[in-house]
Amino acid sequence: MAIGSALSVGLLGLKAFIVQIQAFISPGLPYFSVIGLPDTSLSESRERVKSACQASGFHWPETRVTVNLSPASMPKHGSSHDLAIAASVLSASGAIPHDCLAETIVLGEVNLDGTVLPIHGLLPILLHARERGVRRLVVPKANEDEVALIDGLEVTCVRHVGELIELMGGRARYELPDGAAAAETARAEPFTPPPAGDMSEVVGQRMTKWALKVAAAGGHHLLMTGPPGSGKTMLASRMPGIMCPLNATEQLEVASIRSLCGVLPGYGISDVPPFEAPHHTSSTAALVGGGSGIATPGAITRAHRGVLFMDEAPEFASRTLQTLREPLESGYVALSRSKGSTYYPARFQLVMAANPCPCGFAYGNGERCTCRERDRVRYFSRLSGPILDRIDIQVEVPPVERIVGRGGDGEAGETSRDMRRSVVLARLTARERFARQGWSCNAQASGEWLHAHTSAKALALVNRALESQRLSLRGADRAMRLAWTLSDLAGRTSPGYEEMNQGIMLRTRVS
Repeated sequence: MAIGSALSVGLLGLKAFIVQIQAFISPGLPYFSVIGLPDTSLSESRERVKSACQASGFHWPETRVTVNLSPASMPKHGSSHDLAIAASVLSASGAIPHDCLAETIVLGEVNLDGTVLPIHGLLPILLHARERGVRRLVVPKANEDEVALIDGLEVTCVRHVGELIELMGGRARYELPDGAAAAETARAEPFTPPPAGDMSEVVGQRMTKWALKVAAAGGHHLLMTGPPGSGKTMLASRMPGIMCPLNATEQLEVASIRSLCGVLPGYGISDVPPFEAPHHTSSTAALVGGGSGIATPGAITRAHRGVLFMDEAPEFASRTLQTLREPLESGYVALSRSKGSTYYPARFQLVMAANPCPCGFAYGNGERCTCRERDRVRYFSRLSGPILDRIDIQVEVPPVERIVGRGGDGEAGETSRDMRRSVVLARLTARERFARQGWSCNAQASGEWLHAHTSAKALALVNRALESQRLSLRGADRAMRLAWTLSDLAGRTSPGYEEMNQGIMLRTRVS
């Protein structure tokens, strides 16, 4: 009986688990089977692996070959197990020593000509291997840049199955096809987004910039309402530039998500919070994640630790908007499918932009507006009460009425660097205050803590807003969180009457 073994790693969302792959070569008619809950792409690895091994000079056994993926109860998906399956068959046949792959994880997709192609999700796999104490790995050459991001691992990069055979002490006959290196490079270098601009480039909108700074300092969600061309999109796209830089743990979280989505080479490890702006025609699956089998990440997961910007928010489907309610509260999204549930992190700051009506001109005296009253009501009512109640800051963005050219007498706008400095100081104050609770910003503070630590004078103002039904109970807690953020920005130890009044104003600007 000939059995060969190799180790691989599977992913359920961002959760990794070791997969032991065993190949059994037994007498019988020629047949190659893969068992252990493989999906369609993994089942198709039979033809890829067989052809790739033969392209490396290996004589495929003319008998029965069975490959088992353990644990058999866990679903496996994707083509990243191809190289490990090939290694287990090579080990079972004696083409490489039986013990050469002990405590070694093998990852990679193989092509019919034996070339090893890059895989998605390598970074969370590398982190899991380091946590489990597995130090030796064999990965595709095209993932070399991703490997360099993690220390403490002994990683060998290969371009061909023949290189794996020679690396493990066997003999191979192969040559790299023309254009293989170019194909690997093309797959490993996705589009890199252009850098965002500076806040000082946005003309006017001093009050809206102040509201964005408050949102960044406290981790608050924000809605901007104003006519077309007033600068809502420009302001939102520059918000990552005023937010706190990501710490080391957060950088790895964001990079792992990007690795799973296959876009990490375009970003690398960065301390700039991510920015996602799905189009208003995006489906629910595109926003929260989906797909058959194991659900893949959506825009809200790609925005984890950063900004999710929803331009023309009332144009999104109502069902799509409602799916935001749970992630906004819990900080994660749960996607259930027939083959299991997948959990993805989704702790993001939501920034919405909306026109005041379908035509966009229902501001000021409304003379230019061509919409009927019922159309205006129907348009903005798509943002339901439960969604608006979860948005801390709601501001109006008026049209810019005056441009001051070079040499004019207008004030120079505050730069993103200056705004970020204020935001960082406010966040440090909040972290010190919430050190025992483990909260990182005011938006995470519980209602119980707020009620116990807010002054009686400030609470009286909140109670009057509750009695007049300007605020719901959830809205009152969010107004108090805003007041604490305003206090931090002002360098005060706790919010007073003025900060609480401003917090309520920021909550109730949009009706």
